Amino acid sequence: MGEETGKLGEVLLELHQFFDRKVKMKRQLLSVFTYPAFVLLLTFGVLYFMMKYVVPMFASVFKQFGKELPSLTKKIIYVSEHFSSFSLVFIGFLLSIIGLHVYFKNNNVYRKYLSNIVIKLPFFGKLIKKIYITRFCQSMSLLLAAKTPLVNALNLVQKMIAFYPPENSLESVKLEITKGGLFSKALSKHSIYDFKLISLISVAEQINELDAMFERLAKQYDEEVQHQTKMIGVVMEPLIIVIIGIVVGTVLIAMYSPMFDLSKIIQPS
Repeated sequence: MGEETGKLGEVLLELHQFFDRKVKMKRQLLSVFTYPAFVLLLTFGVLYFMMKYVVPMFASVFKQFGKELPSLTKKIIYVSEHFSSFSLVFIGFLLSIIGLHVYFKNNNVYRKYLSNIVIKLPFFGKLIKKIYITRFCQSMSLLLAAKTPLVNALNLVQKMIAFYPPENSLESVKLEITKGGLFSKALSKHSIYDFKLISLISVAEQINELDAMFERLAKQYDEEVQHQTKMIGVVMEPLIIVIIGIVVGTVLIAMYSPMFDLSKIIQPS
């Protein structure tokens, strides 16, 4: 396109900025989710050690007394005795989910339901939605700046965005534009696009500045994504600490609670 329009240098600069923003976004997301993933993995390792070695040690001591144990203690001991089986079932379930995802990832029905679930996730749903809207705006800005016809630009964007809601919506948007409809009006029929995006595109249509408007929108959404990503990172760190404290604390309370009333456990000789 750059060669055909005689603006190869400008198009290459736009491509550089496009990929630079994309790489920065990926790095930021990785930096936010790497720490929680590592901590959760470490937590599972600690839990495995406690269930395999610490809890059985307490259980063997409790059995010698032959007294009724608290309900929580019995449940933790039961989980400890079957922890390997539970772990295998969990890993098998996780691998099955991954396998089914790989198998059905190109199925439109599966993609539709999965994307609907993802968008409704607390904290992450809005962020993921905004990430793909940012990519949509960045791609449109790049293509329209290269003087690509609107329908052709939408065709290319549809191939570039691997997320079902915007990808599917663009099919009907293109159809409505070819029939003479307004771009903003066509977008307004799909919930994936928010009011701000539609309103600004409507203004840009009237003044014939779609490429400049998409560039501004891409920057705004990119800033919002960065802010939300940082906020999620700030919230997740204490939340993970609380979860770890609850898990480890529950196990310790279950093991030590019988010892708070030794008269009920230890029979006098």
